[in-house]
Amino acid sequence: MSNQRDALRPVTVQVIAYAPTVFRHCQHCEVAFAGLGVGDQMHAREAQNALPQELLDEFQKVSDWIHSVLERHGDRVKVSVIDAASIEGVWTSLRHGARRYPAVIVDGKDKVLGTDFARADRLIDQRLDARREGRGAA
Repeated sequence: MSNQRDALRPVTVQVIAYAPTVFRHCQHCEVAFAGLGVGDQMHAREAQNALPQELLDEFQKVSDWIHSVLERHGDRVKVSVIDAASIEGVWTSLRHGARRYPAVIVDGKDKVLGTDFARADRLIDQRLDARREGRGAA
């Protein structure tokens, strides 16, 4: 029974990266900005200015990779993105010994630091294969 549950459980993938942060205004202001047609433009401009261009480019690579993982594996993987500059990002980094970003943590055990997404893909594939073959989390 446990192997069946493991086979159905998605592989968790945590990605710690510097992510652009957009601050929202109060609900009334957001409605007013949207009504004036400036809300989306304002938030896009804030996101663009949230990080230096180098980190924005890196985040775009991370985002592209995440989309490709989800396209390939669907609901067999559960991906969460954690901003490295947030309290959760600092805590998760300390917990997993991540000192460089992006950091990819697969099933809370294996980590890949930097943009070696091919290695992260292999770890995800290994976890999925192990579950299909009834070896649990391997």
